[in-house]
Amino acid sequence: MDDRAASVDGFLAHSDWAGWARAALAGDASGRRYMRLSLASESVILMDAPPDNGEDTRPFATIAAWLAAQGLCPPRILAHDAEHGIMILSDLGRDDFARWLTTTPQDAATMYRAAIDVLVHVQARDIDLPLVRMTPQVAAGMIDVAGTFYAKADVTDLMRAVERAFETYAPIPDTLALRDYHAENLIWRPEKAGLARVGLLDFQDAFMAPAGYDLASLLRDVRRDIDPALAKTMMQYFIEKTGADDGFAAKFACLGAQRNLRILGVFARLSQIADKGRYVDLIPRVWDNLMRDLGHPALAVLREATLDTLPRPDTATLARLRA
Repeated sequence: MDDRAASVDGFLAHSDWAGWARAALAGDASGRRYMRLSLASESVILMDAPPDNGEDTRPFATIAAWLAAQGLCPPRILAHDAEHGIMILSDLGRDDFARWLTTTPQDAATMYRAAIDVLVHVQARDIDLPLVRMTPQVAAGMIDVAGTFYAKADVTDLMRAVERAFETYAPIPDTLALRDYHAENLIWRPEKAGLARVGLLDFQDAFMAPAGYDLASLLRDVRRDIDPALAKTMMQYFIEKTGADDGFAAKFACLGAQRNLRILGVFARLSQIADKGRYVDLIPRVWDNLMRDLGHPALAVLREATLDTLPRPDTATLARLRA
């Protein structure tokens, strides 16, 4: 037994969940692990976030408390050992959006509207949290990872193009963004009502971003295909609910492009540094999402800089990223 397993065992041995059955859950792109603990009809979730891997559970706790105070549905924190990076969370349910939609695709519009209702609610709140602000300079710096791990090239000119695009179309980080707001991080709870139908996960990296960042995460999902007609309808729904102006389409495209430029580098890094080659399989969809947003006429300069700097994810590029 390694030291980490011993820490988890020791924590559980002195908890209310000693002796509960354990089942590993699918991990995410981080160094965290999750287990469902169950006894009869009861279940909770254990988050194992080793500090030695750079994990810190305190931001999750802070954001969870804020979301709950706004009437939203993050997991309740039932126990927390911040020093050792262990949490026990309430179990929001077994069906994330992606899993539910594999068997009930006709529910997509209802579910995505519910997810957008959460974003509209968040956008209307006053934020009093000490969070990083995604200024144009920060947005540009976030894509450096694409040069280091995806292109293996200098992306200085591309970063300048991102900064200029943000200065023009998305200059003000005025909204809380949960940051990884996509189908695998949203739990569907149809037995609930209103905002409670959407359970929220994986928000510890939340920051302040221009309004629409999480919408781009939701509608430009790199893990599953979204019907373009549904995406168009949902964007219009967001615009109607928030009163966004005529420039929102360019803003959305700018946010989506920046996000996917960064994801190219993050997924390449996961393959090369963390031995998670399965993320390379997602890169063609990331690129397609990127090209869709860079097709907006307002982003012609950013599109040119991207194509001048980054290789397309052809067979040779993907093979290199897996090596």
